[in-house]
Amino acid sequence: MTTNARLRALVELAETGSVRGAAERLVVTESAISSALGSLSAEVGVPLVDRHGRGVRLTPAGQRYVDYARKILGLHHEAVMAARGEVDPANGSVRLAAVTTAGELLLPSLLASFTAKYPGVECKLEVASRKAIWPMLANHEVDAVVAGRPPAELDQVQVRAVSPNALVVVAPPETARHFDPAGATWLLRESGSGTRATTTALLEEIEANPPQMVLGSHGAVVAAAVAGLGVTLVSRQAVRRELETGALVEVAVPGTPLDRPWHIVTQSPCTGSTELLISHLLAHRELGWRSAG
Repeated sequence: MTTNARLRALVELAETGSVRGAAERLVVTESAISSALGSLSAEVGVPLVDRHGRGVRLTPAGQRYVDYARKILGLHHEAVMAARGEVDPANGSVRLAAVTTAGELLLPSLLASFTAKYPGVECKLEVASRKAIWPMLANHEVDAVVAGRPPAELDQVQVRAVSPNALVVVAPPETARHFDPAGATWLLRESGSGTRATTTALLEEIEANPPQMVLGSHGAVVAAAVAGLGVTLVSRQAVRRELETGALVEVAVPGTPLDRPWHIVTQSPCTGSTELLISHLLAHRELGWRSAG
C-alpha cells in the first residue's frame, strides 16, 4: 500500500471514528485499514492509534499527525492538478467550496457560464458553513473558496475577485408595521454560519436581547420569515424574489444595511484550471465579479 493510501486510511479513521467506517469509505477490507495504520505507525516511529474498547482511536501523536496528513494529501492532489493544468488547463479540474448562500446564489450561474465555454474542466463544489470551508483551503482540499472575507490568520492564499453583497433585515409586512428590534423574534442560521455571527454582533451593538429561534439552513430561515415566525438578517440577493413579490420587506435597524462583499479566494499559486476560472469570471462582468486588485 502506498504512503498516500496509508495517509488516507488515517484521515478516514479520524473522520469516521472507526476502522469499519474507514474501510467502507475507501471500499477496502477492515484488515487492509488495520495493516495500513500499522505500517504508517511503523514508518513514523510512534503509535498513531491504540485500542479503545472493541475499536481503535487516534493517540495524541495520531491526532497531531492527521492534520499534516490532510495537508499532504490535499497538496499532493493539487500538485498533480497543477502539473496537468500546466500542459492543458482546459481539460483539468477545479475544486470549489462555498458557504451556503453563495453556493445557492452565485455559483450556479458562474459554473454554467464557465463549463459552457470549458466543458473539459471538471468542477467539483462543496457547500458548507464558513467554519468548515476555510480549513479545506488551508489543507489544500479545495482550490478556491467563495465566501465572505477570509480569516486574517489564513496564509499562502490570495483574494482574486469580489462581488457586492448587502445584508439587510427583512420581515413579513405585518411584522414590519409594528417592528421593534428588541421585541421581535430573530431567526438565526445554524452554528458556524457567518451570517449568524454577524446577527449576534449586530444585536449586541444595538443592545438588544430579543427572543431567538435557530433554524438549520438559509432556506429554512427565509421560509420561516415568510411564514411570519420572525425577522432575520440576510443577503438582499437571497431574498430578491420575496422582496419583489412583497412577501418580505426590509425594515430599518441601526447599522444596516451591512456591506459584506463576496470573495473568491484561491491558493497562491493556484492551478492552471483555477486560473482559467478566475480569468473567465473577470472577463464576464455580467456575472457580477471584479478584480480584488
